[in-house]
Amino acid sequence: MLTPDQCIVPSWSAPQSVKALVTTRQGGVSAAPYDSLNLGIAVGDNPEHVALNRARVSAFLPSTPRWLKQVHGPRVVSADDISTPPEADAAVTSTPGVVCVVQMADCLPVLFATGDGRKVGAAHAGWRGLAAGVLESTVAALDADPATVSAWLGPAIGPTAFEVGDEVRDAFVGHDPRAADAFVPHGPGKWLADLFSLARLRLAAAGLTQIFGGGLCTVSDPARFFSHRRDRVSGRMAAMVWIDRPGTAV
Repeated sequence: MLTPDQCIVPSWSAPQSVKALVTTRQGGVSAAPYDSLNLGIAVGDNPEHVALNRARVSAFLPSTPRWLKQVHGPRVVSADDISTPPEADAAVTSTPGVVCVVQMADCLPVLFATGDGRKVGAAHAGWRGLAAGVLESTVAALDADPATVSAWLGPAIGPTAFEVGDEVRDAFVGHDPRAADAFVPHGPGKWLADLFSLARLRLAAAGLTQIFGGGLCTVSDPARFFSHRRDRVSGRMAAMVWIDRPGTAV
């Protein structure tokens, strides 16, 4: 059975009315290599197991998460309007009880909350989406002064594990020369990329000053985290954020 201590609760400056939860791979029913709390429906796991895992997570939430069909792009949607998963990599809401969610197994999840607690969002930032501007698009969709917005960076592939080619480095450095500091040479035409630093740079350029989290490496912690880069066949975790309904405790 899933217990709260098997999940991660972000430590950030969001208002008390904003709640957030990040799952690990622990507390589910899926068999290897999806053991055990796999929440991804398109990775080859038994659909009945995934449904049971999602039900276990939903027991901690005010409503069923508004799942997305993630495509590594910059599109942001309103979680309020989701009935079937749309192709998008971020969602925002201002409706209490509506849960924004993104899945990951190395890509970076970023959770957002406005300073007044009236709007929240979740973004899935692999390198392609990050380079395409998914974080900036999510900040814009929050429609608030960026200086009042809090962001939290969840578990992702760490800077000692994320080997990339010249094309990835060029995509970021061409946009902002300061991104060069996030790449360490790792052989001819190869680099180790710091996804956390790249995200912080993008968020800071968008006007955010309250940026938290980062540093939890999915690849180096197989007991807690799924990792596609490490295992190739892997389950998915989820990062969720919502506004508490008045008078309820979740």
